[in-house]
Amino acid sequence: MARCGAIKPNGERCKGRAIEGSAWCWNHNPDHADERRRHGAKGGKRGGRGRPQAELTDIKQRLSDLAEDVLEGRQDKGVAAVVSQILNVYLRAVSVELKVREQTELIERLEALEAQAQNKGGRRWGA
Repeated sequence: MARCGAIKPNGERCKGRAIEGSAWCWNHNPDHADERRRHGAKGGKRGGRGRPQAELTDIKQRLSDLAEDVLEGRQDKGVAAVVSQILNVYLRAVSVELKVREQTELIERLEALEAQAQNKGGRRWGA
């Protein structure tokens, strides 16, 4: 499988797979520039729950690159095993963070509803 020929701003070569019949991966292919801009605009407007999705996408790409490097002999299996364990712990932390954020949002919404019900002189939930 061909590697992307793009050079990143930090001077490293892109580790992505080139699209069939192209020298670049999807992220660097000039034919997809407009679509990437549209996706970027959506992602930048998406707050809160959209951020972990970006982190998860990054981790998935890292794991994919790591697997490919092991299969092609560019990475030692022992090192790759440790890196994948670290990334899995990171995934778990992102998952827990997302659950805590969702619970906090639900509690805040519930408290707001209860306060609204009290202000209207209505019956309190659960009382």
